[in-house]
Amino acid sequence: MKRLELLCLIAALLFGSCKNAGNPTALSNVNTVEAIHQIQDELTQIIIYDVFTPPVASRIYTYSSLAGYEAIRFLDTSRHSLVAHMNYFGPMPVPDKNKQYDFGLAYIKAFATVAEKVIFSKDTMRQFSTSLIDKYKAQLTETVFDASIDFGQAVADSIWIRGAKDHYLSSRGKPKYLGSDAPGQWRPTPPDYLDGIEFCWNEIDALTLDSASQFLPPPPPSYTMDSGSVFYNMVREVYDIQQNLTEEQRIIARFWDDNPFVIEHSGHMMFGNKKITPGGHWMGIAAIASRQTGADAVKTALTYALTASALFDAFISSWDAKYKWNYIRPITVIHEYWQKDWNPMLQTPPFPEYTSGHSTITAAAATALTHLYGPSFAFNDTSELRYIGMQRQFESFIQASDECSVSRLYGGIHYRLSVDEGAVAGKLVGQHLIKRVGLH
Repeated sequence: MKRLELLCLIAALLFGSCKNAGNPTALSNVNTVEAIHQIQDELTQIIIYDVFTPPVASRIYTYSSLAGYEAIRFLDTSRHSLVAHMNYFGPMPVPDKNKQYDFGLAYIKAFATVAEKVIFSKDTMRQFSTSLIDKYKAQLTETVFDASIDFGQAVADSIWIRGAKDHYLSSRGKPKYLGSDAPGQWRPTPPDYLDGIEFCWNEIDALTLDSASQFLPPPPPSYTMDSGSVFYNMVREVYDIQQNLTEEQRIIARFWDDNPFVIEHSGHMMFGNKKITPGGHWMGIAAIASRQTGADAVKTALTYALTASALFDAFISSWDAKYKWNYIRPITVIHEYWQKDWNPMLQTPPFPEYTSGHSTITAAAATALTHLYGPSFAFNDTSELRYIGMQRQFESFIQASDECSVSRLYGGIHYRLSVDEGAVAGKLVGQHLIKRVGLH
């Protein structure tokens, strides 16, 4: 026994643990879990600074996070590839059995390399990732360092083969989408009357959906302002709630607003107030779950990758519904029929109403996180603390997503049906993702 214990001790010194002796594993003392959290947070700050639309932000998170996960998953032999079960990805590189790697370093290299391809502030990401990479470099032999960097680069290159041809580039430079003046149809809304954003987002290749319309909600009610009609009652509910908002409803609406670029008006002055995106909020919740449970590096990477993937497919699903139905916003109806100077609590975002994007993407993300951390995961959501100085306590991810969903009704920008149907679709997207990637 003493000889066996000695051999395990030697193996631990050489390879990081007796369990992984003879297999590639972490060879430095860098806190890789913390490094993953830090570079994810840096990406969020860059997304805020660069002012990406919420759907585009989800794409940024997804490709970067998948690259990182596919590079680090070899630290845990029980984990398998996610992209092997997704649409349009080719085979991923595998480690050379004759080489040693630090897969934490490979994560940073893969993540940063892909991130630089999908953001504007490339130098900022490069400088940040270099500062992390240098910590590994100081502790690794040149051979291990070079092998780890090369492996991370190879994973990034393989991920980006898919990213470069997912139809994102062809979706840029499209004509403006100004909706329609036809009854019941969406048109640009006050105060800024911006054209509809990302109107062809359903052309982006989904990760696991068979098509953007796979979980298409039923058609919304017909437009008619006849008293007592379904549509009339939906609009009336929005109007009445706004007239009688409680303080708790105001807090909920503000907490979940997550409008990445609210245009503020003061007299003749206009200025933008940058904030976290709705997807960024849920990536923050993913970080909270990982930290609260002391998740290891691979589960932390999986948490970010699965959450981002749920957001990505949910945005495609929701935006497909939005522009298929091109449904009118409450503010447009209320201005026309009841009160020309009426304004909802929240600024109406520039795209059609049905279904609620927040409801769809949060239900998908909550479903993914519930699968990883359980249905009764209580947490304090501090994701918004540094942006708007608010935090809220939840007993589960689903409770949080339900509150986020109804917040859009409280904010005066969605009908109740839209938030309810969006949540149903989002849950289906999340469940489908989990099944497709083999985590069920």
